[in-house]
Amino acid sequence: MKILLLGTDGQVGWELQRSLAPLGELVVMGLDRATNPGGLSGDFTQLDALAETVRTVRPDVIVNAAAHTAVDKAESEPDFARLLNALAPAVLADEAQRLGAWLVHYSTDYVFDGSGGQPWKEDDATGPLSVYGQTKLEGEQAVKRCERHLIFRTSWVYAARGGNFAKTMLRLAKEREMLQVIDDQLGAPTGADLIADVTAHAIRQIKPDSAGGDVALAGIYNLVAAGCTSWYEYAKYVVALAERAQPAIKIVAKEIKAVPTSAFPTPAKRPHNSRLDTTKLQTTFGLTLPAWQAGVNRMLNEIDYGRNQ
Repeated sequence: MKILLLGTDGQVGWELQRSLAPLGELVVMGLDRATNPGGLSGDFTQLDALAETVRTVRPDVIVNAAAHTAVDKAESEPDFARLLNALAPAVLADEAQRLGAWLVHYSTDYVFDGSGGQPWKEDDATGPLSVYGQTKLEGEQAVKRCERHLIFRTSWVYAARGGNFAKTMLRLAKEREMLQVIDDQLGAPTGADLIADVTAHAIRQIKPDSAGGDVALAGIYNLVAAGCTSWYEYAKYVVALAERAQPAIKIVAKEIKAVPTSAFPTPAKRPHNSRLDTTKLQTTFGLTLPAWQAGVNRMLNEIDYGRNQ
């Protein structure tokens, strides 16, 4: 099996390099042509060059972990967000369809309007509130042009590598006596490592190098850790865990105050309900997704609570 991986500079892309390596020949494409195999392009702003990369590599599977994820910035640069989130995936879908290859793509809970009190299912009506959400929805629609596609919708993604909410809360808790954290947005913190491992498991199941693989498994799947929390409860959990694990850490925050979304106005509107129902994913691929706390615990131990981030 030959796998073409794009978007390796991000958190999920970094973890995918590890999880996909045992599956076959892994061809990794970054933004810098000079470091890419054969000087090929992994730049999503160069659509013709991107198409030529796929034609040259001729993979059995394309895994696209690249995206415009700066949610607020997308409001002021919608054309650029659309280029990365919709137009480039459309090119990958068309090239994958010509090759008879599989295309694995990542989307987001932002394709929904965040209303209601139940976890979103894959076939629920979409209604994005932001440019980011709209362009990611357009990307989903483009990817479906490839018959053999897997689209994983996820949310609240973090990793030990790079910045994340938990690291920010720990830093602020060592600097400020009172923290204010939003309590009316609900979701499940989901590790990039979990997303990468589930991706590898799914690719093994679809058997893409055997006469086209199991096309019946193509579709959209929600992929998040089990359980649900708010940003406020998440922050309290992280700080309390750090204090228990390493009492020497100088936490100065005496209070973590719950506040509504309106306390922190942003250019892009955030969904209040980011919960995703993962029944379809777990049933189809025989998985049991771990509680969100398990991944957060592991990540915090990996970064070392007390180290300045």
